[in-house]
Amino acid sequence: MASENESEKKVYIEIVKQLRNMIEKDGLKVGDKIPSERELAERLNAGRSSVREALRALELLGLIETRRGEGTFIRDFRGNQLVQLLSTFILQDKKVINDVFETKTLIEINCLQLAFFKMADADFIRLKTWVNEHNFDDVHFFSEISVYAENHLLTRMWKILVDYYRSLDTREAPTTKEQYIELTSALQSRNWERVLEAYRRLRNLSVD
Repeated sequence: MASENESEKKVYIEIVKQLRNMIEKDGLKVGDKIPSERELAERLNAGRSSVREALRALELLGLIETRRGEGTFIRDFRGNQLVQLLSTFILQDKKVINDVFETKTLIEINCLQLAFFKMADADFIRLKTWVNEHNFDDVHFFSEISVYAENHLLTRMWKILVDYYRSLDTREAPTTKEQYIELTSALQSRNWERVLEAYRRLRNLSVD
């Protein structure tokens, strides 16, 4: 089963590369429409499901956009060098899952550190109240942290990585609300080592 999944991922990554080469070879520009999913499958000699996943990855990275009833078009991403860098690295690296998770983790730690230094006492109380009184998922929690971090570039990077990581259909250990409460309390304690330990437990990382 593992080798079968690995084979599917290799096909998927190869299709993404072919799509990028095709776009460059055809001289497609921002706003141009790309061939339909069926046409791409025939042209690239690939299954439609694999083509669909490759298109989804490119869309998550902001390289293309789908307009209902019209088709799929090249997006204006050239002004964002970060997206170009991520699209080149993420979609071609063989260790994609580990690399995306590792980078996402580093950004979350950076956001926690920025929030740690920028939050006032009232902010800690507000965050803790929100955590205790609301139901939320992991993305929602760290979106709240990013608000206190006040760094839009890190937030943008993190959202791109989260979307792509989710598309990989990875299996993570479940996180409990108590772990988020522990992390929030660690932030409020103004003890950075305690924050790191709480985050590592939440992500099931080694605390050594």
